Amino acid sequence: MEFNEKEIKGVYEIQLNPHCDDRGFFMRTYDEKIFKEHNLNREWAQENHSLSKFKHTVRGIHFQFKPDTETKLLRVITGEIFFVVVDLRKNSSTFGKWISVVLSGEKKNLLYIPRGCVPGMCTLTDNCHLAYKVDNYYASNNEAVLKWNDPDIGIYWPTNNPAVISDRDSKGMSFKEFVEKHGGLEQ
Repeated sequence: MEFNEKEIKGVYEIQLNPHCDDRGFFMRTYDEKIFKEHNLNREWAQENHSLSKFKHTVRGIHFQFKPDTETKLLRVITGEIFFVVVDLRKNSSTFGKWISVVLSGEKKNLLYIPRGCVPGMCTLTDNCHLAYKVDNYYASNNEAVLKWNDPDIGIYWPTNNPAVISDRDSKGMSFKEFVEKHGGLEQ
């Protein structure tokens, strides 16, 4: 595994190294010892799997408030997905900034997102399977959503017209509203 820290501190793209032969491949997708060496080991509370059937499906930008903030470890099994990560950590030098990473079954890469940084996604192909670990339990009563296309965040999405987006995601709060009401996320 190769760990590459992104422009937002604590966010890592991790390249997996499959062992290939005539049968196909084998690869380790998580190794507690290796993650511990990079100070990224967590006690994972849940592992989730989602399917997005159509290209240009937009999901997010979802997050939970303290004490329910989450670290996430994302892996695309099939398809290709454009991910954004927005830093909402109070007092972070990159507060309000975002980065993007494309994950795919073909690239065999992971995305590690620490507490206080929040993801959103747009599928680049049909039939995208996403598996991800979280280090906290889902708390619907402590969850919020940022508007996916808020101009104050200024994310350059692969589409301006999602094929599929939920009502909740399209009506999320603006970044300005989030800052005025909450100031930032406590980790």
